[in-house]
Amino acid sequence: MIFDSHTHLNAEQFENEIPETVERAKALGVTEMAVVGFDTPTIEKSLELNQQYEGIYSIIGWHPTEAGSYTKAIEEDLIKKLTLPKVVALGEIGLDYHWMEDPKEVQDKVFRRQIAIAKEMNLPISIHTREALEDTYKILKEEDIRDIGGIMHSFSGSGEWAERFLDLGMHVSFSGVVSFKKALDVQEAATVVPMDRLLVETDAPYLAPMPYRGKRNEPGYTRYVVEKIAELRNLPMEEVAHQTTQNAHRLFRITADD
Repeated sequence: MIFDSHTHLNAEQFENEIPETVERAKALGVTEMAVVGFDTPTIEKSLELNQQYEGIYSIIGWHPTEAGSYTKAIEEDLIKKLTLPKVVALGEIGLDYHWMEDPKEVQDKVFRRQIAIAKEMNLPISIHTREALEDTYKILKEEDIRDIGGIMHSFSGSGEWAERFLDLGMHVSFSGVVSFKKALDVQEAATVVPMDRLLVETDAPYLAPMPYRGKRNEPGYTRYVVEKIAELRNLPMEEVAHQTTQNAHRLFRITADD
């Protein structure tokens, strides 16, 4: 059993084949997933999917590339939806200096505001950081997120950076990037993260792992992320699959009754 801790099954790329995609995932051992909604349409779709499928959960929040459109009304609606069953975390939130859709100050303000909401609601957070590791670390440290914790989603930093985020109380999640031949920093990080803080994901439909790199990613391909990490750590694949699933259940507070 494998848990994809971050996927976008709610993306338009899957619009007409969600049931088939879920079945293909199950065939590869991926029986649970967290579908991430990051704006109004994708949040609605994530919540719809978690009601339709037993093994689907929702992570919802306001993405940094959407920070400029964050309003009081959006915040009130988000807070309401965060209380719904099967919503397990607030995200993906953070900083994106690659696209720079909004100024750093705007991203910073929306990021910190959502961290405050997560702390008020005692929910873990899922972090998006692109070309912004220093500032992301600074904000998480200043906001003291240890009590709620969360995930460095699709981690792309070095082992040293992984350890810094671990020291703040975060989990570290690896996507298909860990299987790329030249991603040596990420592969190093995947060997230093303690097993009880390790998560796996696809970020589908993006970042497909080898041997599907360059093609549309999908939740089932989390299996290949697990296989690569098992290879890097010289462990049985089943052990990595079991531990990362247990970690997701613990972080998201998923019990056998959910």
